[in-house]
Amino acid sequence: MTSKNTTEHCPAEGLLKMLSGKWKPQIFRLALDGAVRFNSLLRQIEGSNKQSIAVALKELEEQGLLDKVVIKLKPLHIEYTLSEKGQSLIPVFRQLESLL
Repeated sequence: MTSKNTTEHCPAEGLLKMLSGKWKPQIFRLALDGAVRFNSLLRQIEGSNKQSIAVALKELEEQGLLDKVVIKLKPLHIEYTLSEKGQSLIPVFRQLESLL
């Protein structure tokens, strides 16, 4: 059995792999409550820095867990929201949280 098949049969394992990396679990958890912005993440995640947050957001977007939305009102800003895939993993995330 390939690792891809194993991941498909175990949503928790797949989610853990996608959320591995600095600040990804914290960003995902904050996105559960609604849209998040870069600067608010910097303020809310103690010890984070611009580069690590930027990398984590990009990877979460590439993995299909977050959608990037450009708000074209002045001032222009970007919000990140859970994608459909990200929303589908909320029950798995909540179950993992409950184990701690």
